[in-house]
Amino acid sequence: MKKNISVDEACGLLFAQQAEPATETVTLENALDRVASRDVRAEIPVPPFRRSPYDGYAFRAEDTSGAARAAPAVLRLTEEIPAGTQPRYGIERGFAAKILTGAPIPEGADATIKYEETEFTDSEVRIFGPVKPDSDVVPAGSDVSPGSLIALKGTLITAPVISSFANQGFTRADVYKKPVITVISTGTELCSAGEKLRPAAIYDSNTHTISAYLRGMGAAPVNGGVVPDEPELIAAAIDRAFSGSDMVVTTGGASVGDYDWAVRAAEILGAGILFWKTALRPGGALMAAVKDEKLLLSLSGNPAAAVVGLLRVAAPYIKKLCGRADCFFPEISVALREPYGKSSPKTRILRGKLEVSDARAYFREGGSQGSEAISSLAGCDLLGEIPVGSPPLPAGTIIKAYRLDVS
Repeated sequence: MKKNISVDEACGLLFAQQAEPATETVTLENALDRVASRDVRAEIPVPPFRRSPYDGYAFRAEDTSGAARAAPAVLRLTEEIPAGTQPRYGIERGFAAKILTGAPIPEGADATIKYEETEFTDSEVRIFGPVKPDSDVVPAGSDVSPGSLIALKGTLITAPVISSFANQGFTRADVYKKPVITVISTGTELCSAGEKLRPAAIYDSNTHTISAYLRGMGAAPVNGGVVPDEPELIAAAIDRAFSGSDMVVTTGGASVGDYDWAVRAAEILGAGILFWKTALRPGGALMAAVKDEKLLLSLSGNPAAAVVGLLRVAAPYIKKLCGRADCFFPEISVALREPYGKSSPKTRILRGKLEVSDARAYFREGGSQGSEAISSLAGCDLLGEIPVGSPPLPAGTIIKAYRLDVS
């Protein structure tokens, strides 16, 4: 068992664990924010035919050569082509067709012109200047050509992707199944929401908080309830959870006190412990173990510390378990908006927000940075990282930060 390891080593050990998400097919209505399980390519061009971008007339550009206000090109009309109607006639020399937005360009025509740029009657149209070939014609495949990639394996299916699927006539999407992750809170002092609060007790918020972050990553969290600080009971709850889950997350009992039972519970289960404790603050009270190729992650009982450990250490593996290709949060360099007045004997993670002013990116702390201060996560879109061994840092110091895509 490794102990007191670096943050990057802990993250790497988790990310190296097996993750082979299953796949399923869902309707297009249920595909939003799911993870594509294969590359998807266009089968037909979009648009599938040459079309008019607005109401006007379709004609041969060469018939307007030499046209002028004093000597307009006068073209006879063959038909009116509404959207959704196939043209009945081709366009020959000296003719034009009235055409509406989105309608197919008739054979022989290579240009269109807006109504308001012409004079017209029921039988003819006058054009007062030369028009170049291909003017105001939307080519077939100008948006999407056959064979082009419209969804990339491992990426989220967003609203534009769903639009692309619908443009192809697809009604279903192949996606990764959401991994089931059971979340268990441990602590004799905890009451579940809805219960009457006992003396010296607090309400369990970790189950709901961690579940919300897991859901944002693409997982399907399950509430495993609250378990007292007894290692046999904790081990039994974890064992039950493993039977129907791809992963189990516990909060509480991962530190070094007399009443911290995560390691003992893992030993009772016969799980192989990957590591216990990381050089991280907050969130360093972290244990990871593996049983039957499934991961057990035990986080701090302090709410904000639990979230930091989850995001900084475990999120890449969880995203991998979801089938995502973008497993790691993007890294950026930011300047501290305010000084940070503490030394950092461990890697320190700050919760905060990205600010941009004068073409420069700044990190602003999001309130109290205490291990219990869940309010600091409200609106948090950056995790700022202060390297181990850093002294107090003045405002303007450049640090590394992680852009969060969950909140």
